[in-house]
Amino acid sequence: MLPPRTETILKSIVEQYVTRAMPVPSQSIINKYELGVSAATIRNEMAHLEQEGYITRPHPSAGSIPSDKGYRYYVESLSDIRLPLAEQRLISHLFHQVERELAEWLSLASTVTAQLAQNMAIVSMPKPVDCQFKHLELVALQDSLALVVLILQGARIKQQLITFDQVISQPELTAIANKLNAIYSGLTSSQISAKGIGLPPNEQQVTDCLLKIMDAEDEQEYEEPYLAGLHFMLGQPEFAHSQRMLALMELAEHRNLLRIIIPQGLPSRWVQVVIGKENKAEVIHDYSVVISRYGLPDEAMGTIGVIGPTRMPYAHTITIVGYLSTILNRLVAELYGRETPLS
Repeated sequence: MLPPRTETILKSIVEQYVTRAMPVPSQSIINKYELGVSAATIRNEMAHLEQEGYITRPHPSAGSIPSDKGYRYYVESLSDIRLPLAEQRLISHLFHQVERELAEWLSLASTVTAQLAQNMAIVSMPKPVDCQFKHLELVALQDSLALVVLILQGARIKQQLITFDQVISQPELTAIANKLNAIYSGLTSSQISAKGIGLPPNEQQVTDCLLKIMDAEDEQEYEEPYLAGLHFMLGQPEFAHSQRMLALMELAEHRNLLRIIIPQGLPSRWVQVVIGKENKAEVIHDYSVVISRYGLPDEAMGTIGVIGPTRMPYAHTITIVGYLSTILNRLVAELYGRETPLS
């Protein structure tokens, strides 16, 4: 932990740089805070912050700008931050105006998040963390050929042909389906595999088919997310130069953008901030990501986040993402039959 006065100076540098996008001189800190010390002491404190890697200077005579480490300290020091009540009311009002359809809500969520954060917003469809077995039907087609109809939690239906080693009748198929429905109801593919039940060959063959379908579903790429606010990014000083603008455009068009911005171990109910080179992918080392899961942890989870330059208003962005994730939690609860009215 930094001493209180040093922390105040760092906080001032971060907030002034976020607002102005200009290096912060010592005189600006002196003018803003009455710290009861000389200008020389302030400069010494800033020199210490630079030495410890919290701030940098573009050149010796310039003011200071925060480093990734400085931003990280600032974010960790935030406490008791809440979205202003007026913005909460605005968001709730907007969501009450649209149809209660998932696509409508997610599109609105991305637009509202981008507008309030003045950066690029990304929202993904809720997706089951691991698909779960719900019901199985086996339909005889020819002597040894059958159709596997697998229904997963969330009303997703998957079909696949299966060929047995011998002729099998519809009554036999129905008996297999009934038995496996009783054994596998509500289980994930890993739970089915772990059961290790000694099954007859035909039942084991059907089980192997089910596992293949479920594993493929779990490994599916994220659906195309809702993206909004690129124009807010393009209007920021960081992207005034054509090369940086080109890099941003390439980022926005990146087909795996959602996958590369999600940090490992993102918790189910918490806003996480990833700053600059903390990002796992080099392509976003010049950006910060404020991101959260939303939905039902045991059934379906989506992601909502903001991507922007490291010079980001972190406190406000964190509250925006947190509040919108709460709104989307309620929508997913409604879709899965857990009625939770909007506030």
